[in-house]
Amino acid sequence: MLRIHFSELDLARTRLAAGSDPLWEIAASLHRFQSRKGRWAYAAWYRSARLHLHRKGLERPLRTVLLPLYPRAAYFPDFLTPVGADGGLEAGLETILATPARRVRHEMTLLDRTVGAPAWAGRLADLDTRRELVRLLREYHDVVVAPYRDQTRARVEAERAARCRALLDGGVEGMLGSLGPRIRWRPPVLEMSYPEDRDLYLGGRGLTLVPSYFTWGQPVSFADPELPPVLWYPLLDDLRAPEPEDDAPARPLTTLLGRARAAALNAAVAGATTGELARAAGVSVSSASRHATALRDAGLITSIRDGARVLHTLTPVGASMLRAARQGRAVPGGG
Repeated sequence: MLRIHFSELDLARTRLAAGSDPLWEIAASLHRFQSRKGRWAYAAWYRSARLHLHRKGLERPLRTVLLPLYPRAAYFPDFLTPVGADGGLEAGLETILATPARRVRHEMTLLDRTVGAPAWAGRLADLDTRRELVRLLREYHDVVVAPYRDQTRARVEAERAARCRALLDGGVEGMLGSLGPRIRWRPPVLEMSYPEDRDLYLGGRGLTLVPSYFTWGQPVSFADPELPPVLWYPLLDDLRAPEPEDDAPARPLTTLLGRARAAALNAAVAGATTGELARAAGVSVSSASRHATALRDAGLITSIRDGARVLHTLTPVGASMLRAARQGRAVPGGG
């Protein structure tokens, strides 16, 4: 269990990040390769990522360099996901290069004590070795993370809209209370499941909340309590809880709505553009627009124009219908 302790000053200094953190998305995507938990939710990405890594000749660096540095475990080095990454990928990579050698050696020692570090890891204290790592991270990001930039942005924008609505309705405490079900606000403490039992006292520094597309399950924070407090938390909630491989819980929706509209409704869980609905349903953009209109007229989704795009998200009725189908109950209105 992780318990984050807030003071009044911490509440005033808590903020929601403007977007996803590219270096954290690299880390979380590497964790997706190391676990079958939630893989169904990333199935298309997983297949595409493995194919493109193979084509780019990155399978061996993935296996021998990246996965050992980013184990899906109780610890991996904090300097690999620096606070500076909120300025974009290149700013984050520059922060990695600027990390003092002493800190790199210390965190490599912690990694070795916790889960075991590769024999070459100590060389990361050398700037030239870190430059090679940064080059690999940039290449990995371009192949695996960047192609999902639009989808990630759409879902982060939908998440920000939901949290900002909670902020307007209930202040910062209302926003913290809306992060559940895996994150529980019990004033003045934010609680969540965690690999280890920890208490984090913010001490007037506030907390930065960063929604993450590739994070699955529990939120993650820095291991070092002296670093600026950041909490990366998953965008996917219990509406998309794991389901059997044959997708049986979705069948009532398919029977009720048809395959394309059921797929579009599922894609709107955390917000999706019309183009993303089209890709999820396997139809043209014009067909996806008609399906979105039908779902909107039925009160299952709501649509908001964002510049040239239209973002579709679930209504409470749509969320209830999808949750009931996932849990194998009768779909409301479906008899």
